[in-house]
Amino acid sequence: MLKKLSLLLFLIIIFVKISLGIVFIPMNDSQKNHLKAYGVVYQAVSNGIKSEWLLNYKGGSFIIFNNSIKKLADEFGISYSIIKKTHYEEIIHTINNNNMNKIPLEKTAKIAVYIPPDSNPWDDAVTLVLEYANIPYDKIWDKEILNGNIYKYDWLHLHHEDFTGQYGKFLAYKHTTWYMKRKKRYKKEARKLGFKKVSELKLSVAMTIRDFINKGGFLFSMCSATDTLDIALSAENTDIVPAEYDGDPVDSNFKEKLNYSKTLAFKNFDIYPDPYKYEFSTIDTPRADKKGFTQNQYYFELFEFSAKIDVVPTTLTQNHKFIIKDFVGQTTSFTSETIKDRITVLGRYQKFDEAKYIMGKAGKGFFVFLGGHDPEDFVHRIGDPKTKLKYHRNSPGYRLILNNVLFPSIKKKPLKT
Repeated sequence: MLKKLSLLLFLIIIFVKISLGIVFIPMNDSQKNHLKAYGVVYQAVSNGIKSEWLLNYKGGSFIIFNNSIKKLADEFGISYSIIKKTHYEEIIHTINNNNMNKIPLEKTAKIAVYIPPDSNPWDDAVTLVLEYANIPYDKIWDKEILNGNIYKYDWLHLHHEDFTGQYGKFLAYKHTTWYMKRKKRYKKEARKLGFKKVSELKLSVAMTIRDFINKGGFLFSMCSATDTLDIALSAENTDIVPAEYDGDPVDSNFKEKLNYSKTLAFKNFDIYPDPYKYEFSTIDTPRADKKGFTQNQYYFELFEFSAKIDVVPTTLTQNHKFIIKDFVGQTTSFTSETIKDRITVLGRYQKFDEAKYIMGKAGKGFFVFLGGHDPEDFVHRIGDPKTKLKYHRNSPGYRLILNNVLFPSIKKKPLKT
């Protein structure tokens, strides 16, 4: 009997040692699938497994203190290794003596993506990568924002939206089925929620999103959602929507009534009242204005921050590449003179004075804006096929999105900005 108990105890000890093995996930060029690696880490943290993000160590690698995650890592096809405690201690020694940091990951964010019920004639890079990495999310729209359901979430994504109420300034498509259906739906939704005009509804949504951030929420926006959110907030007390969209003219004094103190990231911008001009404001500079512009000519560069002091920007810029090919969108970049002083620029262009990737803090929360539409499709036009991420498993641009997804998981105590 004693021998059987001793054998059972021995087997339990062996099992515990095996199950608590240290999994090292490299995120440098040796990683076979960077994007799915985030999914493995997200699942580990979701299941309460102790995990760490090694900032600036081999591309922002991960440690998971339980090799029960090995099965999922094999299924996802990511690169990893099981390391001994002595190896882990060597890694920590390297981190302590360089511009690196070890950040515990506590809990995963509950994710919401702002998407209208009707299907878009374009794709959303964030939902593509969330689904590819097997990271769960919910879809919400205006009703869920305004009725308070937004506060059920920690992380909100906005993409190719127009919070000014101009239906994306797509008058060139006004006779297409998708545009007419969208305009009809938006008007119906505005009336249903008690607003006379779509612009009034979208302003209320924008203000609620700002409150969500102030109360501790995290916002990640791309493409036209970045600048139209602030444009709508600045125009709270005026009408900037041309008659072609809402039936009445813009306020003749709208320029004098813009209030930049209401915005999150931008200041001193001019609004384009021309209904046929595709851009919304001087926040963005159209790539067509760049002489001879092609994708191979322009790159943006990620800044390197102090990993032990500037934890937030360091987290958001983890990558195996720090010079990344540009990708355009309705809003591609942010002109430097329109960016507020308290905003941190995470990535900017090498050849002209514009930022690509910025972050800021509002109240208890954070917001991050990334210009462009799809990191692996230089010009993603309406009706173009979906980007297949199985062909872009190591995309540095898509890694920026996933850094933002994982950011709310970092232990809050060491945060500094």
